[in-house]
Amino acid sequence: MTIYFDNAATSWPKPPEVRVALDGYFGDVGGNPGRSGHRMSIAAARVVEDTRDRLAELLNVADPSRIVFTKNATEALNVAIYGTVGPGDHVVTTSFEHNSVMRPLRDLEARGVEVTTVGCYPDGTLDADDVRAALRPSTRLIAAVHGSNVNGALMPLTELAAIARTAEVPLLVDASQTAGAVPIDVAALGVDLLAFTGHKGLLGLTGTGGLYVREGLDITPLIRGGTGSLSDLEFQPDFMPDSLESGTLNVAGLIGLGAGVEYLLGLGVSRVQRHERELVSRFVEGVGEMEGVTEYGPKDLDQRCGVLSFNIAGLTCSEVGTLLDRDYSIMSRVGLHCAPGAHRTMRTFPIGTVRFGFGVFNTRDEVDAALEAIREMAAWAANDLAGIAGDNGRDA
Repeated sequence: MTIYFDNAATSWPKPPEVRVALDGYFGDVGGNPGRSGHRMSIAAARVVEDTRDRLAELLNVADPSRIVFTKNATEALNVAIYGTVGPGDHVVTTSFEHNSVMRPLRDLEARGVEVTTVGCYPDGTLDADDVRAALRPSTRLIAAVHGSNVNGALMPLTELAAIARTAEVPLLVDASQTAGAVPIDVAALGVDLLAFTGHKGLLGLTGTGGLYVREGLDITPLIRGGTGSLSDLEFQPDFMPDSLESGTLNVAGLIGLGAGVEYLLGLGVSRVQRHERELVSRFVEGVGEMEGVTEYGPKDLDQRCGVLSFNIAGLTCSEVGTLLDRDYSIMSRVGLHCAPGAHRTMRTFPIGTVRFGFGVFNTRDEVDAALEAIREMAAWAANDLAGIAGDNGRDA
């Protein structure tokens, strides 16, 4: 039996409805949305807009046209960052960001943008007052991950949104790990920009994602080109979503994403959150009883999503990942997880960690099997270390 705990990289399995939707696309749709007037093109446009509508319902977005489709959260974050700041501007971010935020910011820093990285606590939690203190008159953006892709720590979005509103600075949220797994209400939160990916908690396909842009917030397009609208003009349309959505979309992927979102709407994201939190709780309690195992997330489960990291004394994270796969058929991710700042904050740089990402289809029995595997590996590593210590003693 394969146990898949790599949902933080991409979710698996997908709901059966996703495959059914893809079969429908390849069998009955197949056209290019917005580029022609024939029935297959119209059918393709309809399913794209249906997906946009479903996402708007899931995120409580009043106007679905404020959701722009991208190929992933990285592209969405780049659209938001490069579209809002330029030389002379100041950006505030956190020490727990993914490289999809930090690399654009470092590039812009070399072009004259000032970046302040507010330090999180080692468990990944953040004091929102530290963000407030970092603001300047030149601050043009606050960028924060919602749920850490390393240890699942949740940022205090309500407080950050209030700070951003008071300062009249847009708040960009990276919801890669939380969209579909943690309830998000952009209207209630007052979030200005929210990037998401389709292939993780939203249960869709790779090659899909998007960006929510608050009404009244103007974003300079990162890419310009054909939109199927205003084709008589050689200038980019200035209305949403066309202004930020150039080129042919991944229609098959978006149909699959729409099916994944529809599944979540029926299930309820709050139910998903409760399920994943139960699994995290079970795991944390289990490893807490083991010698030689360190788990890195917040102790308060209300401050966590379904992602966690751990290490076993005496074994590198790569060794643990290999053993989990080879001997126990448990899929994980190891290393630095494209977030070196988070690992520096956690004091696990450069060794990294073993990461589990729980999903809606994981079970308590799977968590128990993983705990037993970790217990066996920790005991083996401890015995090996004891043997080495004994040999050293004799040599002395």
